[in-house]
Amino acid sequence: MEENQNLDQQLAEDQVAQEVETTEQTTSDEETTIVEETVTEEAEVIDEASNEKEHQAEDKAAEYLDRWQRLMAEFDNYRKRSEKEKADRYDYAVSNTVAEMLPVIDNFERALKVESQDKSFFAGVEMIYKQMIGLLEKLHVTPIEAIGKEFDPNLHNAVMHIDDENLGENIVAEELLKGYLYKEKVIRHSLVKVAN
Repeated sequence: MEENQNLDQQLAEDQVAQEVETTEQTTSDEETTIVEETVTEEAEVIDEASNEKEHQAEDKAAEYLDRWQRLMAEFDNYRKRSEKEKADRYDYAVSNTVAEMLPVIDNFERALKVESQDKSFFAGVEMIYKQMIGLLEKLHVTPIEAIGKEFDPNLHNAVMHIDDENLGENIVAEELLKGYLYKEKVIRHSLVKVAN
């Protein structure tokens, strides 16, 4: 019987030890779960904070990119505008300078129409005239064609009307003063007689 009692006591102790162990394991599992939940909650808070910071950084980067693109567009527009203004100033200066030279060229043309006894003097005047015409060509200045062309008020200035049955209506019969173009822009209109 003593053996039975010892065995019962041993079984009771084993059962108590097992219950203690189960309780400890349950408590440990509960503590682990609580710790895991706490860590998870803290991680979520950290994730939310980092996501918020990431969104703020992305917004700031987008703002900087937008500013940079606008600045580049403004600079490109400024550069194009400056180049156009520079070209316009150059064209204006050339056309004004050529306009001042045209009376001199007109006088050379008149001088070449007059008969001269001194052939070497005439040749010298002709050379200077050709040199000036060459200079105008380099500057893209061209004479306006008028004789035999239809009257164009954008190119010609009619100072006289004549009746000529051999010419059609509104045809330039005679050029009184030569007109010139600079890159498609009229520097001086041709003074012409127009047939009706």
